[in-house]
Amino acid sequence: MSKTFLAMVVEEREDGQFVRAVRERRVSDLPAGEVLIRVGWSSLNYKDALSASGNKGVTRTYPHTHGIDAAGIVEESQSGEFKPGDRVLVTSYDLGMNTSGGFSQYIRVPAAWVVPLPDGLELRASMILGTAGLTAAMSIAALSERLAPSRGDILVTGASGGVGSLAVAILAKLGYAVTAVSGKEEAREFLAGLGAKAVISRAEASDSSGRPLLKPRWAGVIDTVGGEILSTAVKSTGLQGIVTCCGNVASPDLHLTVFPFILRGVSLIGIDSQNFPMETRRALWQKLAGEWRPAQLDILGREVPLSGLDAEIALILQGGQQGRVIVNCGG
Repeated sequence: MSKTFLAMVVEEREDGQFVRAVRERRVSDLPAGEVLIRVGWSSLNYKDALSASGNKGVTRTYPHTHGIDAAGIVEESQSGEFKPGDRVLVTSYDLGMNTSGGFSQYIRVPAAWVVPLPDGLELRASMILGTAGLTAAMSIAALSERLAPSRGDILVTGASGGVGSLAVAILAKLGYAVTAVSGKEEAREFLAGLGAKAVISRAEASDSSGRPLLKPRWAGVIDTVGGEILSTAVKSTGLQGIVTCCGNVASPDLHLTVFPFILRGVSLIGIDSQNFPMETRRALWQKLAGEWRPAQLDILGREVPLSGLDAEIALILQGGQQGRVIVNCGG
């Protein structure tokens, strides 16, 4: 008889509504893959909330178990690279989108998606980082290649969210002067505690004048929201500045002229963590386990059980998440 386990399952009802509940599943029902992992921890991301709400652009068919992050212990392996007992993590690729995901006590995935847990990083801590931490690290890697801390202030938008808060903490540890953007007045103390030297409101970070260029304020920008805040940031970035973009929660639209690029030499770099190359992915996880690990990592994660996910999904969709929500899957 196939082993059973618990997982959060999203189902589509006949009336078109989507409902979520923790249900019992069988290991034999998991998709094909070389590595079976007993999941100890996962984390909640905005994409998970979209999948949980029936967004067909993220997940095509239901019932479905979401969760784009997972960390745990290898239980079975058909790959020579992994063996039972190995501590591993999986983030992005198709996990939790159309492949049964990390809000579950077991996952089965291709070996090509699996990252050995770096030395010095605990399973729980790896999920405080998760896809958000990897995305922040990718953004910082792109920025730090060309901008030393001495070049000037770095703007981080959506700073109280997962990617933003981790970016603030890592940048501050590396010696950058960070200005954080947040729409939450109560987040100011939180962001200052992560190392932000200043916190400004969304209104202060937005310009709707239509001017093609604004006074230079930033040496670089890590943007997590898109829309008018991103276009304002690009127009406010100084000579040879770097702007990274990884999100569109505010808007996917970007209204710009070419002037920031041809008159100031600004570079706009897109960040795609879903299909990021494995060799570089592993190298960034090593950095996150070592010199880039935020000193405040433990305070960034708030823990919930699988049964507590429903309320957190509603909160993140409303823009109310602060820091990271990690999920104790009990696997």
